This record gives sequence, structure tokens and C-alpha cells, in this order.
Amino acid sequence: MTTESAPQSSWQRLREGNKRFVEGTTSHPNQDAFRRESLVNTQHPFAVIFGCSDSRLAAEIIFDVGLGDVFVVRTAGQVIDDAVLGSLEFSTVELGVPLIVVLGHDSCGAVTATRDAVETGQMPPGFLRDLVERITPSVLTSIRNEETDINQMVSEHVKQTSKRLVDSSRLISKAVDDGTVAVIGVTYHLEDGRAEIVSGAEAL
Repeated sequence: MTTESAPQSSWQRLREGNKRFVEGTTSHPNQDAFRRESLVNTQHPFAVIFGCSDSRLAAEIIFDVGLGDVFVVRTAGQVIDDAVLGSLEFSTVELGVPLIVVLGHDSCGAVTATRDAVETGQMPPGFLRDLVERITPSVLTSIRNEETDINQMVSEHVKQTSKRLVDSSRLISKAVDDGTVAVIGVTYHLEDGRAEIVSGAEAL
């Protein structure tokens, strides 16, 4: 009999919570006063979710989890920077979280803005430009693969972000090599609320 690994167990909990969310049977676990009080001096999240900042992508809600369950990092278009890498390293090295979920979603505005910039050659103003520049490699890969639908581009961006995350962090890369941490890419479907693995399933 095969023993379930820590990353597998973590993803199973997220899958079960997402299933409840999709079916409308959420249980809202770990959201009471007792849970709050139990976490005053400690935390032991079972997964870290690095997702887009989109208001429709609230991780604790779509995976039906509560206080202390998941460590959440969010940026527009789930774009990686030094602060993100430091946060993810903290979650894995200091908190011992065994699973990193890179979470994108349908109709992502940041990916759409990047596609528009690539097609028109017009970059957006201010720091929006920085977001677009970081997402551009994913959009160009999609175009090269003749995947021009925005949701195909989102999926490609999730895959590339997952790989870039491991490539960029020596600490996370070592944890992945040691088998103590798994990194998976997941896309969220706005219409039905379903979260679907698009990369890294072989690590579970």
C-alpha cells in the first residue's frame, strides 16, 4: 500500500474543499473563535497559494479552508518579484509548507493587457509596464505554439511561472529536489469555480 506524501495530502485537502465550493456545500472550516485563539502563537499552514490578486480569486473561499490553513501570496497576474520569492521561501523553509500552488484564472486582466501590448506594440504606463514585461515571455510562447485564446495564455503563464519560481529560488529548488516540496500550476474557472491542475501533477 502506497503512503500518501505530504504534498499529495495537501493537494487532496484543497481538491476536496474546491469540490465543496463548486457543489455549493462549503463547510467553512476553522473560522470560529476557538480556531482564532489557537493560532495566536503559532501557525502550521498545509499549503502556500501564490495567486493572482483578482477579486474573484479569494483562495480561502474557493478552496473552502480557514484561518491558519493556507499561506497566501498574491500579485496581479501572479507575477514573481523578490518579495514574492522571499515570502514563498519563508513559507517553505520556516513554516515547512510542503506544497506551493501557482494559481491563475480565466480572463486574467494582466495577461490580457500583455497580449494587447504584444499585438499593438503599445506598453501601458507606470508600473503596469513592469507587470506586462514579466508576463510577456508566457504570451510569446503561447503565440509561438499557436495558442491565441486568452485562457490558453493564462495556462501557459501558470506553467511558466511555476518553472520560473523553482529556477529563481535556490532554496525552493533544493526542497523540490529533496522531495519535501512540490510545486504545481493550477487554473481557476470563473464560471463553475473549478480549480484544475495544468502542471506539476507528476510531483504528487
